[in-house]
Amino acid sequence: MSLASVMVYVDPKQQEEGQIAVAEGIAGGFGASLVGVSAVAVEAPFVAEGVIIEQTTAEDLERIRSMLSAKEAWFRRMVRLPSEKVEWRSAIAPPTEFLVEQARAADLIVVRRKKLNVNYTRRLDPAGAMLRMGRPTLSVPDGVTQLAGDRIVIGWKDTREARLAVREALPFLTRASRVAIAEICTSEEQDAARSRVRDVVGYLKKHGVSCEHEVRVHTAEPDAGYLIRLAADVGADLIVTGGYGHSRLGEWMFGGMTNSLLQQARACLLMVH
Repeated sequence: MSLASVMVYVDPKQQEEGQIAVAEGIAGGFGASLVGVSAVAVEAPFVAEGVIIEQTTAEDLERIRSMLSAKEAWFRRMVRLPSEKVEWRSAIAPPTEFLVEQARAADLIVVRRKKLNVNYTRRLDPAGAMLRMGRPTLSVPDGVTQLAGDRIVIGWKDTREARLAVREALPFLTRASRVAIAEICTSEEQDAARSRVRDVVGYLKKHGVSCEHEVRVHTAEPDAGYLIRLAADVGADLIVTGGYGHSRLGEWMFGGMTNSLLQQARACLLMVH
């Protein structure tokens, strides 16, 4: 299995190479095209007592167009792929909405990981986009500029999201030299969990992926913390899981695997909702 089109979101004010370098490395490794995407939202007119107090002017719009044009030039300088393999798409539009719309043109979406408490009114909401794109999202933490993908950890749970994540990760899994899959369950579920994991191992074996597996009972250590530690032990720079098997609001209020991984993992995360 392969990838034909990799899309990466570029913040208009971004100066670090980060996720662009990761996306470029993936595109180059698979012979895929690389699509850079960026957007700037404008404020809606502010009206008080029927009078427009503040609105976006023609000069504001021209400034935004110049910013996006400059960011395209910067992006193309950063990327060393053949020009015919590189594309740029930008708009004056809400970033999350624009990325969700453009995701139809890609196999994989690469985003820079951001703190979850950022005000996303005018900036990209990576988690919100993941919930709506229908594409796998690769979340790249700050400071990471490459993804070897030679060693991978799969956090398994018998959910729709995890099944999709494993399937979408096959281009990476089939190239890895070591894959570890783990399910964390209650003590009463151990036998069923072992059966589930064996099925996943068998499925991956049919695709040429040989992996080690384990079932672990919940302990005082958070599940996300265990996966992060397992990735460190294995030497993995990629963790594959489903994304938001529960509601995003519920995870934000009560905690959950997806939010914890996004906040704490130093490895790249490939997630699918």
